[in-house]
Amino acid sequence: MKVIVAEDQGMLRGALSALLDLEDDIEVIGQAENGKQALDLIQELVPDICVMDIEMPEMSGLDVAEKLKEQGHSCRVVILTTFSRSGYFQRAMKAGVRGFLLKDSPIDELGAALRTVHAGGRAVSPELAMTFWDTENPLTEREQEVLKLAAAGLTAGDIAKQLFLSAGTVRNYLSEAIQKLEAKNRIDAIGIAEKNGWLS
Repeated sequence: MKVIVAEDQGMLRGALSALLDLEDDIEVIGQAENGKQALDLIQELVPDICVMDIEMPEMSGLDVAEKLKEQGHSCRVVILTTFSRSGYFQRAMKAGVRGFLLKDSPIDELGAALRTVHAGGRAVSPELAMTFWDTENPLTEREQEVLKLAAAGLTAGDIAKQLFLSAGTVRNYLSEAIQKLEAKNRIDAIGIAEKNGWLS
């Protein structure tokens, strides 16, 4: 897989790139010291994954992720951070970020996470996931409402009629909820939300 590393601290960026390059299936094809440079490199080199810090000059890692989502770019974003702020996590999920890991994770953990993301999955540091899920319900009121009705056995069409929405909009809310909860499907999402008390 082709990877770009975006990190404003030169020493860390160099070390990270060198360590990732040692992996047989990972090739670091570019390095960026700020968000704008990262975005330019992604558009020019079209990597599979960009490993990115959140706090960088010119554009943050989250700004870049949002821009890529807006453009429908195929590059997947993995955020490396020292910050366990749930606001960052919620914003990252909305921006379609596929990985959210701590900077002090061992390199083999990062390699494994990149393989998961490359294969179409998600990777979140367990320590971060616990903090986030404990502190904040990631669902909007409307998403909770739609999931609650789905839990009661209503179809997308029934929910649409009841909430005066189109069936397409209801499906969007459901898929957004599934994505935020990292669920496999609607039933899985309902189970996760109920277990965490987010549908009460």
